[in-house]
Amino acid sequence: MIDHDRLFKELLSNFFPEFIELFFPNISAEWERDSVRFLPLEVITDVTEGERKILDVLVQVSFKSQDALFIIHTEHQSYSQAGFNQRMFTYFARLHEKYALPIYPIVIYSHDSPKTPEPNSYRIQLAKKVILEFNYDVIQLNQLHWQDFVNQRNPVASALMAKMRMSTSERPQVKLTSLQLLTTLQLNPAQVQLISGFIDTYLELNSQEEVVFQEQLANIEAREQEEVMQIVTSWMRQGLEQGEKQGELKLLMRQINRRFGEISPDFKGRIENLSTPELENLGEALLDFSDVADLEAWFESLG
Repeated sequence: MIDHDRLFKELLSNFFPEFIELFFPNISAEWERDSVRFLPLEVITDVTEGERKILDVLVQVSFKSQDALFIIHTEHQSYSQAGFNQRMFTYFARLHEKYALPIYPIVIYSHDSPKTPEPNSYRIQLAKKVILEFNYDVIQLNQLHWQDFVNQRNPVASALMAKMRMSTSERPQVKLTSLQLLTTLQLNPAQVQLISGFIDTYLELNSQEEVVFQEQLANIEAREQEEVMQIVTSWMRQGLEQGEKQGELKLLMRQINRRFGEISPDFKGRIENLSTPELENLGEALLDFSDVADLEAWFESLG
């Protein structure tokens, strides 16, 4: 299963100024970009639902030419949820109480369906009197069309086009366009890997789509084609390495269970966290082991 929250949190944490510049130019016009400071993880307990929620992204920034601060709270939702507007107000109230600063709340929705607009406010009214009206901004990706972001030289645009509105037949084109945009951004290798991994996760093509993707790739300018192919090749290499590791792990676990019987969950976890070279080394060392104590000593030797 895709860990949607982790992917979006990584994207926003690494490219937060770019996210704000893309969707909220009115904010970026008012803040000091270099003042961005990520606040500690905030845990809020929902007494009604009986849940503990770690808020996604909480950032403190400064106004330009003013001795004042404000906080931007950004939540990611991978599904439509009844009553989420009330929950956003609860988050706002707790943060305002703790920090006593203006809070700018944002929700980014990444679900594919439904496509009906999500609420962007929470209102309490008694008789004809409005007791409370709380408003927040919503970015609902399935309400945005990918073609509107093609010319945005922004890494967040490159990533999020993969979750925007598109027809099924457009999937190969969107993937290629996202990668073409990515190659123009002059990011470092780690940033390219983060964005390209995001794109590949949400636009994993089937065999027919892959044929269309390769045909379209062959028709772009040679230099661009080479840069896109470097990214695609890195995906293939990672996939092969992951496949090799799973094969090594499966074989090794079969050998260990045959020699020592079922091992503890702790040992299983430690073995699964080994790199491919370490698994190969363990496979060779296993030939000289006589009992589980030798396995434990081998782990201790790793330091």
